[in-house]
Amino acid sequence: MAAVLVGQFHARDAEGRVYSVHEFQESTPSQDGIAGPAPVTTYKLAIGDRVNKVDDNEFLLVQSGVTITREPENNIAS
Repeated sequence: MAAVLVGQFHARDAEGRVYSVHEFQESTPSQDGIAGPAPVTTYKLAIGDRVNKVDDNEFLLVQSGVTITREPENNIAS
């Protein structure tokens, strides 16, 4: 199984802390060279903690149970 980084974004918890979230697509190549099942999207913090997607803009940190919300892209400083 190979995971490829396909995106990243910032999310904020209720206390205002900002988290850097990385979005990966994982795929499992078949042994006969034919494309396998559709890729699965997974999320992790930049520090490696797992993140579960709740809905389009809401995520749950697996270790701590903290809910974070995706920041709109136009609010992220460059």
